[in-house]
Amino acid sequence: MQLLIGIKMPTTIFLTRHGKTAANLENRFAGRTGEPLHQQGCEQLAGVADKLKEKQINAIYTGPLARTSQSAEIISKVTGASLHTSEPFNEILIPHWDGLTKEEITAQFGPEYPTWLSSPDKFNLPDCETLNQVQERAAMEIEKIFRERAGETVAVVSHLIVVRCLVLYYRRQPISEFRSIKIDNGSISRLTRNDEGRTEVRLDG
Repeated sequence: MQLLIGIKMPTTIFLTRHGKTAANLENRFAGRTGEPLHQQGCEQLAGVADKLKEKQINAIYTGPLARTSQSAEIISKVTGASLHTSEPFNEILIPHWDGLTKEEITAQFGPEYPTWLSSPDKFNLPDCETLNQVQERAAMEIEKIFRERAGETVAVVSHLIVVRCLVLYYRRQPISEFRSIKIDNGSISRLTRNDEGRTEVRLDG
C-alpha cells in the first residue's frame, strides 16, 4: 500500500451542545449554576456518543459546568477520547439571571430580557459578558485547538450561546443574526479546516 506523502489530513471539530437539563424543560436561565443533566439529557448524550464513536475522536474539550462536563464524560466513555476542561467554552456570564425563569427575569429586570430577545447584539450590562466577548474567547480557543490538533478529530462540548457564536464566527455572519442559528440540546455541528486554512461549517453534522 502506497503512503500519501505530503498530503495533510483535514482537522475536524464537532461542536456539541450539552444534553437537556431541568432548566431547559422549565424555561429557566441556568447560566453558570451547577445545573446537572436531566435523565432526558443523559439519554440524548448516549445517542451523541454513539454517533461520535464512528468518527475516531482524538480528544474532547468541555466547558467547566456540570451539564457540559457530564455530557463530555458520556462521550468519553463510549469513544475512549481524552477529556480536557476549557474555561473559554463556559456559559455566558449574566450572574443576576442565574436560575431564574424567563418570566422572573422580565419581571425583575424590566427591558433587559426583551433586549436580549430582540437585539442580542446590543445586549450590554455592567459586570456581564456581551455576545461579542463570548464569541472572541470561544473562537480563540477553537483556533488554538486547530493549531495544536492539526489533522485530528476533536469534540467540543459547550452551550447554546457559545455554539451559536462560533457558528456565526466561522460563517462570517454578524452577531445580529444570533437567533437565526438553531442549536438543539445534544445537537452536533461540524467545523472542518482544510490544508489551505479554509473552514467549512455544517450544522447537525
